[in-house]
Amino acid sequence: MLTSEQINDLHRLYWSERWPIRKIERHLNMGWRTIRKYLDAPAQGVTKRQRNSKLDSFKAIIADWLEKDPQVTAAVIHQRLIPLGYSGGDSLTRRYVRNVRPQLPAKRAFVRMEPLAGERFEVDWAHFDVLNYSGDIRKLYAFALVDAHSRMLYVEFTHSQNFETFVRCHAHAFHALGGVAREIVYDNLATAVAEHDGRLIRFLPRFLGFARDYNFYPRACNPASGWEKGKVERAISYLRQSFWPLREFNDLHDVNRQVRQWLIEIANQRLHRETRERPIERFQPEALRALPIIPYDHRDTVEALVHKDLRLQFDGNKYCVPHRYVGQRLTVKADSSAVAIYQRVEEVVSYPRSWRRGQTFGAERFEKLLAEERPAARRSQAQQRLLDSLDGLCSRSLVEAAIRSCATW
Repeated sequence: MLTSEQINDLHRLYWSERWPIRKIERHLNMGWRTIRKYLDAPAQGVTKRQRNSKLDSFKAIIADWLEKDPQVTAAVIHQRLIPLGYSGGDSLTRRYVRNVRPQLPAKRAFVRMEPLAGERFEVDWAHFDVLNYSGDIRKLYAFALVDAHSRMLYVEFTHSQNFETFVRCHAHAFHALGGVAREIVYDNLATAVAEHDGRLIRFLPRFLGFARDYNFYPRACNPASGWEKGKVERAISYLRQSFWPLREFNDLHDVNRQVRQWLIEIANQRLHRETRERPIERFQPEALRALPIIPYDHRDTVEALVHKDLRLQFDGNKYCVPHRYVGQRLTVKADSSAVAIYQRVEEVVSYPRSWRRGQTFGAERFEKLLAEERPAARRSQAQQRLLDSLDGLCSRSLVEAAIRSCATW
């Protein structure tokens, strides 16, 4: 490669002095091809020699991995390449991945909103581990509602995220706060939003019916736009950090008892770092819309068949009813505290809610009533007690034969 001084001499002799190329060859001691190349393009770039990389045979594999997961780290890629025969260092892998990784879109900016009193609630679910009921595992969820103006918080734990539980938690929150805001903001929850196509949102019809009953306007966030309901997101983070650690719970009732105490004594009494006020003092219940005069029934509702053994099944357990309902389909209504069984609008019997499975409730009570009204049933129970008392003293088949002969006589 010629120096800048040699290039200048070459151009001076050729263009200014008008020397022929042969004379320049002899004077500068260089070949005519070199002279012609530098006359055509004086600024010659450095010719780099292509070197083979140890990553060359693995670049297609790396591209496939980055297409599947653009966030995968170079360290993970390096670990996956070693079993495939890669012998290069991790620094080479890091440099290559940094150069070829797809560029993520720039983060979007947003304008912070501070709604007026009574204008906006925000709602979301969160998953909080499980509760163990003597071996029966139930998932634990937290329903959270926050008043966007005051940061007044309501939390209720449940074992379900179904529609009935969802709207029941709403009703409990509205009654706890003394009213409902003009609008309530949701993520794209399956219990509220049926379809979200761009800015077109279609809510579930029965959810719209619930919103009409309580006189609020539902609003769904755009997909992947959690900041649109950032106040309830931060409230859930605060719940995880302040309430959940170092606590033990017996059952769902105990969890909700403790979280209510935490809301009263800590969460709604704290000095909020953004508003610089306590939520309980900033909260204005008079700005909320009034609740319906007659409360709606939002209990879980199913129909169940009463079998010949007086039992019907609900949520993994069996519940007994009077024998006159055998063969009929009764309505079961349940919430977190009770299971009530109805024939049309008349309540037949009610039991405390059990979160264990495989339990039977009311058998002794209604089997005793059946035995009192049916002598044959009473006799069969007496025979069973006799079998139990004689079992082991003599042959069971002999005892059963004696009982049959007595019954025939």
